Amino acid sequence: MPEDGEWNTVREFLIDTLPRMSVTRIDEMLDEGVVVDMQGPVTSTSPYVPGDAVWFHRDLPVESVVPFDISIVHRDDAILVIDKPHFLPTIPRGGHILQTALVRLRLELDLPDLIPAHRLDRVTAGLVLFVVDPALRGAYQTLFQDRKVNKVYEAIAPNDPTLQFPLMVSSRIVKEKFDFAAREVDGEPNAETRIELIDQHRDLGRYRLHPRTGRTHQLRLHMNSLGIPILGDDLYPQPTERPVDDFTAPLQLLASTLEFTDPLSGAVRRFDSRRTLERWH
Repeated sequence: MPEDGEWNTVREFLIDTLPRMSVTRIDEMLDEGVVVDMQGPVTSTSPYVPGDAVWFHRDLPVESVVPFDISIVHRDDAILVIDKPHFLPTIPRGGHILQTALVRLRLELDLPDLIPAHRLDRVTAGLVLFVVDPALRGAYQTLFQDRKVNKVYEAIAPNDPTLQFPLMVSSRIVKEKFDFAAREVDGEPNAETRIELIDQHRDLGRYRLHPRTGRTHQLRLHMNSLGIPILGDDLYPQPTERPVDDFTAPLQLLASTLEFTDPLSGAVRRFDSRRTLERWH
């Protein structure tokens, strides 16, 4: 609770700072004794104390079941590699809690300490590496933070015969905290992607994407900047109003390959997705 707060009670503070939670629900939680501070349950008349803290577990949102299975590509005592389906978030965020890869895997595989080494967007399918042993989290997460993992993606997008591939796209990408979409702005580039056209059929192309950096929505923005937005993209070039429970027409983007030198054994390890993009059949 802020040092400069002037609320009379904790209740008043919660009402003002939790606009998405109704006053009725806040009062119910206070009556149930589930809002606590260091001394125990907080009541509706507990005074506001600047600099103190209160805790509670937020209510779980009502979630639509994502009707797709998670495929296991590899599992050992150190890591778990999965083939994530489209529409399933990697970790809990916003209105997605139980219907996330992390929570589903923890429950289904009885691995309560499982943690992802990196993340994929909810709408992107493909490979995600999780760490099974908590003592090894840093070793594997550092691989991704230090860009020591070779990540390859596939995408289906329009075919533009005027573009000459392979080509390198670089730009400066920024993402504001409360905006769904990222954007490219002027300035020193912080995102770089190598793009190859590996097949074409009529007006569509099949592309292999090699991100050299890992900015938010980088691949989607770079394909859009070339005038060939990835099929099924609900943000670029224009946002749509697709309902969260609409599982049709997925984004045609797949994290197809992960390759790295294992920090424990020193061996080169490569994992390939078994999924395919439905628009290329």
